[in-house]
Amino acid sequence: MQELHDAPLAPLTTFRLGGPATRLITATTDAEVIAAVREADDSGAPLLLIGGGSNLVIGDKGFDGTALCIATKGFHLDGTGLELAAGEVWTDAVARTVESGLAGVECLAGIPGSAGATPIQNVGAYGQEVSSTITEVIAYDRRARETVTLTNDECAFSYRHSRFKADPERYVVLRVRFRLEDAQGLSGPIKYAETARALGVEPGDRVPLAAARETVLKLRAGKGMVLDPEDHDTWSAGSFFTNPILTDVEFAAFHARVRERLGEQAEPPAYAAGEGHTKTSAAWLIDKAGFTKGYGTGPARISTKHTLALTNRGGATTEDLLTLAREVVAGVREAFGITLVSEPVTVGVSL
Repeated sequence: MQELHDAPLAPLTTFRLGGPATRLITATTDAEVIAAVREADDSGAPLLLIGGGSNLVIGDKGFDGTALCIATKGFHLDGTGLELAAGEVWTDAVARTVESGLAGVECLAGIPGSAGATPIQNVGAYGQEVSSTITEVIAYDRRARETVTLTNDECAFSYRHSRFKADPERYVVLRVRFRLEDAQGLSGPIKYAETARALGVEPGDRVPLAAARETVLKLRAGKGMVLDPEDHDTWSAGSFFTNPILTDVEFAAFHARVRERLGEQAEPPAYAAGEGHTKTSAAWLIDKAGFTKGYGTGPARISTKHTLALTNRGGATTEDLLTLAREVVAGVREAFGITLVSEPVTVGVSL
């Protein structure tokens, strides 16, 4: 277990932003993770958990406490069952499942971060969510001071949300278990229209696993959503805002604002999101509110490839990023009456 003091945190995040931590511990086993968490809890020191750093916005003043970098390793495949240690690199794990001929997470290729973060956010993209394949999450319960195993139902998954996100101070994810599908080398049914078009198939069709993964990687790369140290469009947290889910009444009011602003023939994106609810597109809202690709003049700008990503063009501060985010939130609210919700976890700062 490595320990550093006054340690820079910016290099541990995909934004490459944020000040130092008073203390940084890197744990490579579950036992080391638990020991570090217990020590912090016993001393009353603030604790910051860091996995892949792809969903993290740390303030310029840094973190006055113990930052714990979870760097555990473990990829265990038993038939269609998969167990991943929390510190496993997610996109590498996806590649290995595809190589093993198992379907279920192939459309989640290229998503940065660690395996342990996936259930917290209920990570999803291109028609798949981890909640559809996770069977159990093994976590350290800081309240009960013991290791627990939570079933899929007990994780309380919903859109970009979970029991872990709802109570962020309680659980430390140690391992995640999945049940994948042996579809004879084929993917799961392609659900996302953009992916189906790129593959030249109809929604619901299956394609070779490798083709599904490679297509998703190309789509993500075209939007600056695959990490590349040389590409500032990837110095981001991916999607900075979640797609709004509106009640029928809220959507009707929103629809009226859209037509008032864009014309009587304008139709906003609309996707069923459960009885009485409709999901719309945050990227569409941002673009139509006037924040187009590349928007901004400072070191923090909207990606040149995707309006949903806010980026560090090099030399930005966290405050630069937040100033841009607040401008976007205010502009979308003024234009369409919808308040966007940020997706990344913020440390020492807020919108």
